[in-house]
Amino acid sequence: MGKPDLPAALSATLDDKYTRSSGRVFLTGTQALIRLPMLQRERDLAAGLNTAGFISGYRGSPLGNLDLGLWKAKQHLAEHHITFQPGINEDLAATAVWGCQQVGLFPGAKYDGVFGLWYGKGPGVDRCGDVFRHANAAGTAQHGGVLVIAGDDHAAKSSTLPHQTEHVFKAVMMPVLYPANVQEYLDFGLHGWAMSRYSGCWVAFKALADTVETSASVNIDPSAVNIVYPTDFTLPPDGLNIRWPDPPLQQEARLLNHKLYAALAYCRANRLDRVVIDSPAPRLGILTAGKSYLDVRQALDELGIDEPLAAEIGIRLYKVGMVWPLEPEGVRHFAEGLEEILVVEEKRQLLEYQLKEELYNWREDVRPRVIGKFDEIGEWSEGNWLLPAAGELPVATIARVIAERIGRFFTSPTIANRLNIIASKQKAAQTPLVLAERKPHFCSGCPHNTSTQVPEGSRAVAGIGCHYMVTWMDRSTSTFTHMGGEGVPWVGQAPFTEEKHIFANLGDGTYFHSGLLAIRQSLAAKVPITYKILYNDAVAMTGGQPVDGNLSVARITRQLEAEGVGKMVIVTNDPAKYAEVTDLAPHVPVRHRDELDAVQRELRAYPGVSVLIYDQECATEARRRRKRGKLPAITQRVVINEAVCEGCGDCSVQSNCLSVVPVDTDFGTKRQIDQSACNQDFSCLKGFCPSFVTIDGGKPRKNGAAVDDTDWPILPAPQLPTTTQPYNLVITGVGGMGVITLGALVGMAAHLDGKGISTLDMTGLAQKYGAVFSHLRIADRPQDIHAARIATGEAHAILGGDLVVSASPEALSKMLEGRTRAVVSCTDTPTAEFTRNRDWHFPLAGLQRQLSDTLGADHLHFIDAQHLATRLMGDALYANMLLLGYAWQMGLVPVSATALEQAIALNGAAVDANRQAFAWGRRAAVFPDQVAAIAGPLAGQPTKEMTLAELIEHRATHLAAYQDARLAERYRLAVGRIQGLGDTALTRSVATQYARLLAPKDEYEVARLYTEGDFMRRLGEQFAGEIRLNFLFAPPLLAKPGPDGRPRKLRFGPWLLPILRLLAKARGLRGTWADPFRRTPDKALDRRLLADYEADLELILAHPDQPDQSRTLADWPAEVRGFGPLREQAARQASARRERARSALMA
Repeated sequence: MGKPDLPAALSATLDDKYTRSSGRVFLTGTQALIRLPMLQRERDLAAGLNTAGFISGYRGSPLGNLDLGLWKAKQHLAEHHITFQPGINEDLAATAVWGCQQVGLFPGAKYDGVFGLWYGKGPGVDRCGDVFRHANAAGTAQHGGVLVIAGDDHAAKSSTLPHQTEHVFKAVMMPVLYPANVQEYLDFGLHGWAMSRYSGCWVAFKALADTVETSASVNIDPSAVNIVYPTDFTLPPDGLNIRWPDPPLQQEARLLNHKLYAALAYCRANRLDRVVIDSPAPRLGILTAGKSYLDVRQALDELGIDEPLAAEIGIRLYKVGMVWPLEPEGVRHFAEGLEEILVVEEKRQLLEYQLKEELYNWREDVRPRVIGKFDEIGEWSEGNWLLPAAGELPVATIARVIAERIGRFFTSPTIANRLNIIASKQKAAQTPLVLAERKPHFCSGCPHNTSTQVPEGSRAVAGIGCHYMVTWMDRSTSTFTHMGGEGVPWVGQAPFTEEKHIFANLGDGTYFHSGLLAIRQSLAAKVPITYKILYNDAVAMTGGQPVDGNLSVARITRQLEAEGVGKMVIVTNDPAKYAEVTDLAPHVPVRHRDELDAVQRELRAYPGVSVLIYDQECATEARRRRKRGKLPAITQRVVINEAVCEGCGDCSVQSNCLSVVPVDTDFGTKRQIDQSACNQDFSCLKGFCPSFVTIDGGKPRKNGAAVDDTDWPILPAPQLPTTTQPYNLVITGVGGMGVITLGALVGMAAHLDGKGISTLDMTGLAQKYGAVFSHLRIADRPQDIHAARIATGEAHAILGGDLVVSASPEALSKMLEGRTRAVVSCTDTPTAEFTRNRDWHFPLAGLQRQLSDTLGADHLHFIDAQHLATRLMGDALYANMLLLGYAWQMGLVPVSATALEQAIALNGAAVDANRQAFAWGRRAAVFPDQVAAIAGPLAGQPTKEMTLAELIEHRATHLAAYQDARLAERYRLAVGRIQGLGDTALTRSVATQYARLLAPKDEYEVARLYTEGDFMRRLGEQFAGEIRLNFLFAPPLLAKPGPDGRPRKLRFGPWLLPILRLLAKARGLRGTWADPFRRTPDKALDRRLLADYEADLELILAHPDQPDQSRTLADWPAEVRGFGPLREQAARQASARRERARSALMA
């Protein structure tokens, strides 16, 4: 990458968004909401007013990170006299905002007024109906004003239900502004406060996920918005602002007769609603607002209808800024002369009903038809849906409806072609082929992996928070409530069922928000229920915020004791820390998390309300705190000896952890620990398996780049795509893996290049290891970009950070053969399915085939970005940046190298390493053979299956090392007899399974695999520093039963290694009279399984004419995996399968 400086006009710093007073800055919707009150304060100062600002609310997606951003900007806010005080819940936050409007009612006010801002997601708006109704009726201060930011999630991407807040605000008679993009966040926000001051109304502000999670290059200027006060509306003599006393009937009359009309007058004077496209001979009017306005513009673009052609066709487009109440004068002018009006809005009708009301009394000969959600037949006459209210309203649907409505008097080849593409994509979407799915999951080491387990025979109910995800896991947890209602449905169930008890999960954030009331209700009803309060010291679902107040486990116990809870238990991963806690409620025991099952069994027998407080820090927050030095580093690591591992999957069952990943070996799929993702929770150690060791003192080794940069020639500059028309780039990946950061870097680079840019991050719950998409639209002119979301078949390029997400139906719908090019990482990152299905395999070939079938092989490139980053950079962390370098060099990313380099520098994280990773990606695109010579094949090394002869020889060699040459010869003879049947598949199965039964992993073999294999050498390659090993074994003569009934694993230090060497050398004693283990149940099981299988081989030889049944019988030992009680249980289950197979073969 080159090093020339950018022109001064295009330079930027990260603080620009809060400090720059004019020009363009790159902002997210969230950052715009943070900058907005600063602009208001600056406007007030310019007008001679000394005002202050007050912000309160409660977090929730899509506004989940607003409070984090406000805390980070606290210095800038303080300089503008703005106070941020988060509420402990939404309605109390709204009440506090109500209070800031009352400052001037009493002596002692320090400011001319206080402008207030409340924020919360849709369910928070529902919760605040009472306070909103009262506060809006009371009014606002003359120099104050209130803006109510409502985060709407139309598709329930991160909500338990879709929500649309406009109807709630209509019910409390609060005007509603609906901005369409980030620029309007600033402009409409300033209008909102001005309208609020003028009319005395609180003003709602709809922040849809598709706009608040967008980034864009916007103009910053406090004086740019020209606010005009109405000249055609007379305020009453006593004004419209807050006052005291103010009787309720007078409040109602003033609101209905004056305040709402004042808001309408303000809307009219400032042209918040306006005609955007007009025609000299209008026929079809389109009325729309917010995101839907952008979608309509995008639909027109895709149909090949620009503004001159729209005017020629007879289209008039009306953009509504205030969606309730609908300003009538502008609507009447818009409707004049039209034959038909199409109302385009997402979710339930709001504009459509108001428009029909306004036009109802027009004469029939001049009144246009109004359609929207339904066709002409109408809503309640079983009409046909045109623009459905359920789910989201895609651009493709809008384009199809517009084409149909103008089809009576206009069409074109572009329209016909677009409709064909839409129809084809929609047909494909009806029968998607889903080979793998990125479903959101708990983070590695998350305490919920353990805490959400329930004892056999019990069930649990969920609530709001990360633990809600347990509802789609195998944890006997179903149904949920709204926030703060956790467990209370049981009050209405318990009297009418034979069921005696349930568990209810309740996060500590929800407990502080309102969950204590749910416990109080259960106490009042005297129902038998156990609340599991999941104390992880963070509001993890929305970004790891602290609880908004003082909360500790001890404080919870005392609160609940005072409420009357009679039985409480604390369960934790670290009971020792409670030795210093002296203020717990009396008689509250502290138990280790290994006893969770036993504790829950005790609590479910209690006849009343009981509480289990599960105390373990949020794994992701703990990792952040360790990085920042706020927590001591954990020096212990977990490693799996793959040679010992049986692939039984018990470690995944016990831990539910995504850092336990598959690894292919010559002996099949085993397990290993992803050290870069591991959060050192250690619950995987509960897996009953001797393959686990812990390491003290060692750190994962990070190798430097294999080749110095100076050894490479200067790279040629690629031909970058043109952006005269918007260029559409989709970035895909896995939540938590840096996809959003990558989109932000490209977006900032486009901004630095002086281009128009829109970045939409589609995350929601996906931030928890689910599918993540970033939609980037880049154009020479900002005004050419309409919808932030890339429409059906409209992607020019795919930058695929994850193969599963890139081949998902959502991603495939954006692609179009001949138009879309893609660079996709083919790293085989496992999905959450692997935690439950031990034999799950990554469907690499199938996913690659889906992409190739969609795009064509010549438009598609695969590289194993994680493998390349690990080999070339020493860390998989740089995979995304390497992928970006490859895609940029291939001409898929229309931003300059200089701007990208500055964007990397502005990000400030590992700047030199990220530049180097970007360069490696470029080199891989230009010099693939040379890079492959260093790092291996760019698309990864496929696992090579051994031939049958190689397999037999490999296993025979293994058996000779296991015991002796006689055992190997016994194996060869038996397999040779089966091979004589001429069935290769049968022989391969026998060759694999017979070797396993001849060489079970007993004490001698485990010792050999630790001391005579390459395990110690690989540890040295993987970890740096002085390593101290600890082994976790359950020796049959020493281990006592643990809380789960299994033998408890014991920890042995490095002193055990010499003993293991001796034990390995003593394997000649195996099976003799001198074998000290010969009489153990494990040995008896091994002998029985081997005898059974050899009998089965004889049966197979006696029935050579039934190959299918023979293969089934030959394969039953594949299910017998694991050690000790796991192996016993698997053998019992396999025995039933064996008997069925034998019966089928002999039938």
